[in-house]
Amino acid sequence: MALRKVGHLSLKFARHSSCAHTRSFQSRRLSTHSLAPPQSIYSLSHNLTSHCTSNSVRRYTSYKMESFLCNQAFINGKFQSVSETFPVLNPFTDKKLGDVANCTASDAVQAIEVAAEAFKTWKKTTPKERATVLRKWSELMIKNKQALAELITAENGKPVAESIGEINYAAYFFEWCAEEAKRTYGKTIPTPFPNKRLMSIKQPIGVTGMITPWNFPSAMITRKAGAAIAAGCTVVLKPSEDTPYSALALAKLSLEAGLPPGVLNILPCSRENTPAVGQVICESPKVAAISFTGSTATGKILLKQSANTVKKVLLELGGLAPFIVFESADVENAVKHAMACKFRYMGQTCVCANRIFVQESVHDEFVSKFVAAMKKELKMGDPMVNGNTFGPLINEKAVLKVEDQLADAVKLGAKIEVGGKRGQAGKSSFEPTLLTNVTSEMKCFNFETFGPIASIRKFKTEEEVLALANDTRSGLAGYFFSNDVSQCFRVAEEIEVGMIGINEGIFSTAEAPFGGVKESGLGREGSSDGLDEFMEIKYMCWAV
Repeated sequence: MALRKVGHLSLKFARHSSCAHTRSFQSRRLSTHSLAPPQSIYSLSHNLTSHCTSNSVRRYTSYKMESFLCNQAFINGKFQSVSETFPVLNPFTDKKLGDVANCTASDAVQAIEVAAEAFKTWKKTTPKERATVLRKWSELMIKNKQALAELITAENGKPVAESIGEINYAAYFFEWCAEEAKRTYGKTIPTPFPNKRLMSIKQPIGVTGMITPWNFPSAMITRKAGAAIAAGCTVVLKPSEDTPYSALALAKLSLEAGLPPGVLNILPCSRENTPAVGQVICESPKVAAISFTGSTATGKILLKQSANTVKKVLLELGGLAPFIVFESADVENAVKHAMACKFRYMGQTCVCANRIFVQESVHDEFVSKFVAAMKKELKMGDPMVNGNTFGPLINEKAVLKVEDQLADAVKLGAKIEVGGKRGQAGKSSFEPTLLTNVTSEMKCFNFETFGPIASIRKFKTEEEVLALANDTRSGLAGYFFSNDVSQCFRVAEEIEVGMIGINEGIFSTAEAPFGGVKESGLGREGSSDGLDEFMEIKYMCWAV
């Protein structure tokens, strides 16, 4: 894989696996704005990642991507070797990026002990002190966003422009949590007793265990860990086995940001070791909360494993998002948002449009414009090359799932309008595909695809489409397009999801609560609600 030269500050680094903490005192101010891809529809998907963390970035170290290939576990503020390693592959080249520490259950026990000890002092720091570290960490991410973005692309095949957007988005969570921690207020409660005063305060919950996914390997860490650390908690984190380097890169920057040892601990491990490591984290009485993003099936396992210790469990699980286009909608605008919502990162997001419903009077117009947009805007190729908007899926298993859903749909009467076969962006690539004549019996209608199939179903009435949209145990996100104000209120209130986009296909931001209902999850991430998830409320009654 060709690696680009990053930045205009040249630094030489010793290549050794411990990722030694290296400092530099450069005096350059850099703009923090994200680099948007050239395609107009994709600017929508990058709006959510275009936050700036500050007007300027301070004098921090600038790294190249190779310097972030840390291959050891991160425990108690140090990179340390373990007895085994596992390979990490580039999904575009299908070549090995490197071998990473393969942590075991015993490593998880050690990390939990370290985090529990660190919590004793970290919980006593002031919000301002925690904010200083988080803000510096955020600025370091922006300083190194090109290298961090290339690392994401090398690990999971995300187009590099989207990866740059993710780093901006991820860094913004640190900045936002830094400021929100200062607004963690208790309450003075009106008392019915003349001789008593009532109040409540918020305190950090303790050691938090986190398991993060491969599709947003930086942003899902900062959204979770940023809130926990801002609240005064410590973290034991198991990143996805597909993207451990992105997690370890954040650990490397945490040293320069001044995060104390033990506050963040990262345990990379293979797919085979993951169940044992996850079980230790879930069952440990020293872990007060679990935060997981991933499949519903795995979430249910973690929920059961956490039951005996009655810990708080936060789950962001699978989705089956409806995307509804009513006849009053601006069809061209709906197509633009559907493109961004469905095909961002090749459809490998939990909130992407999984079921597209179009009212029959505008169905043909929508399909025609959607086909045209797909042919014009989606360019498959090396995801490390700017301008390419479509890379490989994460692995062969993901491709097989897409092929299975496609074959099932065609067998049951669906029509392939565009795509339908493997692509030319690596071994695990698949062409962006549009299906029409989709029905309720098809797998693509009932199960999350997590791939580049857009499935369109025609409907007649509002009542019909609401029944179809809600006929699932998933309830993460939903979208609808309408210029009928009354309809907007009705539909927004009736769709059974945790998040809804109204004439909008991209809605994620640090300020808003992210999470689902039904079997799509428990709790919220982002916003003040996300910070509150990592705090306990303590009630005080004073006799006076």
